[in-house]
Amino acid sequence: MIGKLTGKIDSIGTDHVIIDVGGVGYLVQCSSATLARLVVGASAALLVETKVSDDAIRLYGFFSDGEREWFRLLQTVQGVGARVALGVLGAVKISDLERSIVLGDKTVVGRAQGVGPKLATRIVTELKDKAPAVLLQRRAETGGTAPVIDMPHPVESDAIGALMKLGYSQMAAAEAVARAGQNSESEGRGAPALDVLIRESLRLLAK
Repeated sequence: MIGKLTGKIDSIGTDHVIIDVGGVGYLVQCSSATLARLVVGASAALLVETKVSDDAIRLYGFFSDGEREWFRLLQTVQGVGARVALGVLGAVKISDLERSIVLGDKTVVGRAQGVGPKLATRIVTELKDKAPAVLLQRRAETGGTAPVIDMPHPVESDAIGALMKLGYSQMAAAEAVARAGQNSESEGRGAPALDVLIRESLRLLAK
């Protein structure tokens, strides 16, 4: 099995790169985010996930252990294969993906091509319990240097709790709070106060 390749970038395709290692060109499939950081003719080192099937051996390349771990983890969800996993990693930053899983925010995962509302819901639901354990284990293995999932801010947690008391499910409440916070930040208003966050979340839930 190939775990890492270091060489010169020979060419870059729409979903892959060919990396020349000692005169041998390896075709490595990558997310669009990874491809955007590569330059033809430059040297690069990619961590590799090797997948062997009856008809092919496929290589998938990543810059970090974190990205490779998420590639593996995403594929534990029914309906998520290698192509969809790469699509998610190309559309969503790792930090945003981690946060969306904690908050149960399917809208973030849904940005990826090929991920509809049902699959996005399945991803955040099934990985909610798996993701923290996997990343905390990786942090321990690397001596505490690996990043951990950002938990919701106290204001967000309070808002989610308030909505649940009003009868909303944790999933619906978390998704509405996440969307309300993102709307506020995208409009340049910064992080909203608790009462504003609850009011905006209720407005979104009422739609």
